Amino acid sequence: MPVLALAEENLVVVANTGGQELTLTREQVRNLFMGASLGYDFRPLALPPRNRTRSLFNTQVIGLTEARIQSYWSQMKFTGRMNPPREFNNKDELLSFIESHEGTVTYLPADVVIPSGLTIVYSTD
Repeated sequence: MPVLALAEENLVVVANTGGQELTLTREQVRNLFMGASLGYDFRPLALPPRNRTRSLFNTQVIGLTEARIQSYWSQMKFTGRMNPPREFNNKDELLSFIESHEGTVTYLPADVVIPSGLTIVYSTD
């Protein structure tokens, strides 16, 4: 049972790169989801607040609590600088959207079957 619990804690960041191989570091993923472009034309997508996968991503990759992230995005929106990642209700909606939109990137549990057209660009394991 501990092995299964561990597998549920691992995350992957997947992108529709149009077939290009790409690997990102934790810092690059963090910056991307906090609004930096990194020189790539990626649009980050997210799961809703209070979603377990989102909470894991926030703590393991971003390194901030949901409250801190919400505060950050409130400031960014108020000053007109940036908007937060677009949110989807669940991983199925997210996968469906990312498959058909090149340049999108998101995080998912590591045990999710990743469609062949998507590239794993980062993994927490």
